[in-house]
Amino acid sequence: MEIIVGVSGATGIVYAINLLRALKDRDNVNTHLIMSDWAKENLKIETNYSLEEVESLAAVVYDNKNLGAKTSSGSFITDGMVIVPCSMKTLSSIANGYDDNLISRTAGVMIKEGRKLILSPRETPLSAIHIENMLKLSRIGVRIVPPMPAFYNHPQSIEDMINHHVMKILDQLGINVDKAKRWQGY
Repeated sequence: MEIIVGVSGATGIVYAINLLRALKDRDNVNTHLIMSDWAKENLKIETNYSLEEVESLAAVVYDNKNLGAKTSSGSFITDGMVIVPCSMKTLSSIANGYDDNLISRTAGVMIKEGRKLILSPRETPLSAIHIENMLKLSRIGVRIVPPMPAFYNHPQSIEDMINHHVMKILDQLGINVDKAKRWQGY
């Protein structure tokens, strides 16, 4: 599988890091990482990870300013793209076809090619504009998977909550992981 992971400048870069780790553990998955400049800043603000450590989790890393990268073309066959966290700026750019960087251009390619696109928007509270942009994208098949913690699984740590969200993202790609507890019924 070829999975593109876009990381934009919203808070919550730990979701992207754990997603990249989960994908790296899969033998049949190559990840293609695109990080915005603000994602790189949030990496410094929110974690103790270096950019090199995060980039080492991906098979290929692209410059977000390089609109000529192979992910910007529909002729590059992929199994889908995840943008986590997805800022409202990036979401708006995608919803309105404003492909000014590689993340939004690649997302536009996913839409035009009918491939899986999963956005994990990170903002609160949501304005009517945010909700309308999400609805617009959802109506054309984009999966909107915001990071919302579940408590039925009795999380014992923040890591448990993060892994549960990563599981929900990977479910959208048909990839099963066992790092999070699923609902078992009662």
